[in-house]
Amino acid sequence: MIKICFVCTGNTCRSIMAERLMKKVIKEKKLEGLKISSRGLNATGENIADNAKFALKTYHASSANRKSVKLGKIDKNTLYVTMTESQKNYIGSDKVISFKSLIGKDVPDPYGQDREVYLACAKELLKGVNVLIEKIKLWR
Repeated sequence: MIKICFVCTGNTCRSIMAERLMKKVIKEKKLEGLKISSRGLNATGENIADNAKFALKTYHASSANRKSVKLGKIDKNTLYVTMTESQKNYIGSDKVISFKSLIGKDVPDPYGQDREVYLACAKELLKGVNVLIEKIKLWR
């Protein structure tokens, strides 16, 4: 079992979108043995952002409501994938990679912005998710 946890600031936009997009791709590709989750460094129990739900619906991924979850203790058996290099450095574990290592750049926070920004963010996240899946296939 490979466990992957996407991490952003509040777990209402980027990390939850990455989680849901990853689950969608895993299902489409009929991949097994992967457990996907998401957390926020400063999560406070807010619901997923409305524009994040819109972007997920657009990409035919689950847009169900969920409260944000704060990142707790680092699990040595989980790979953490952060949206930015600074988040990676903040966590400071050898079990952390960033989207920059997957797609060559950080994924900026769309929080509070319009639907187009969320759609662009989801597109970048999907790109990174697909790169990550290809890397996982090589690990097996």
